[in-house]
Amino acid sequence: MEARKGTTLRKITKRIVGIAVASAVVAAPLVGFASTSANAAEVCTAALAKANKAVAASVAVKAPWDGPKSGPKASKGKTLIYVAQTMQNGGVAGAAAGVQEAAKAIGWKVRIIDGQGTPAGISAAMNQAVTLKASGIIVGGFDPATTKAEIAAAKAAKIPVVGWHAAATSGPQKDLGLFSNVTTLRADVSKISADWVISDSKGVGGVVIFTDSSIPFAEGKSQEIKAEVETCSSLKVLEYANIPIGDSISTLVAAKTSALVAKYGDQWTHSISINGGLYITPMAAALRAAGKKGTDYPHNVGAGDGSADEYARITAGDFQSVTVPEPLTMQGWQIVDEFNRAFAGKAASGYVPVVHLVTKANAGKSTVWDPQNGYRTEYKKIWGVK
Repeated sequence: MEARKGTTLRKITKRIVGIAVASAVVAAPLVGFASTSANAAEVCTAALAKANKAVAASVAVKAPWDGPKSGPKASKGKTLIYVAQTMQNGGVAGAAAGVQEAAKAIGWKVRIIDGQGTPAGISAAMNQAVTLKASGIIVGGFDPATTKAEIAAAKAAKIPVVGWHAAATSGPQKDLGLFSNVTTLRADVSKISADWVISDSKGVGGVVIFTDSSIPFAEGKSQEIKAEVETCSSLKVLEYANIPIGDSISTLVAAKTSALVAKYGDQWTHSISINGGLYITPMAAALRAAGKKGTDYPHNVGAGDGSADEYARITAGDFQSVTVPEPLTMQGWQIVDEFNRAFAGKAASGYVPVVHLVTKANAGKSTVWDPQNGYRTEYKKIWGVK
């Protein structure tokens, strides 16, 4: 679910913080947290050890190609239509750019239709994609269950549909009408996000989780995050903040952040947001307005996408410590490969990228997570193109 950039993010940073509208945010305070100090004997030793090990394994920058090695040669003359949940979502836009790059390499055309982030807009975009007789349709970042009629129409027209972040798991989703869904495993992203907090806190602190419960993928991710945090009994979830992704997100996050600082002070040691760009950008502005320094508590984690804004904050030590980025460009290439398999009557590849943690120590000068594993060369070998 479980990311946006561009114009929206630039606007976010201009919006000011002292807004008393926290009542518009649905948040569930959780009891039992009294102090961030704890007796050493009370710290979750076993959970902390597991978290430390998981984090150490997830910060590697280079890894060999672990994706498909074989598949059908390139089909000719195909046109894909990418239906975006909203192109203001950085993850959706990044995956779309990857599709465009891969389509150019294989010799196909791509058209993007923006659903504008509304059910009506997404439905209209899907209808348009079917009407235009696309060779294949991409469900870009929304739940295909919300467009059942349009998915059925695509099936009737023998148009294969591939999802990006359209379900909690990767691979074929027959019940949703998807030939395949391209994503890292949501549970892996959720787990490593929480594990970093357990590790960084040394098992002691207070966590706030930011989510949008109206999006099934996002709600599932945040519930997984909460469950993993709670494997460490000495680390407390202070609140579960349900703030919808929409035009008012910057205002609501800023107000909620101000309220959390006033209520908890430094007992609020960490936050985990389902999307770092959308939530941490206005959060950072509110923390700065509250007199916080960029490396003060809370230490903030973006559990998804990994936008350029997040990289900038992480490398500058500016109110964000970690992101769990999606390899968006590589996923765009995988989407094209999945369609090529569908057009040839072959099975989906079943490829699932491993999760990666970006910290100040390993971010380098990058602004996106683009694995250096030779995926472009590997896919072109499979397709038989140069």
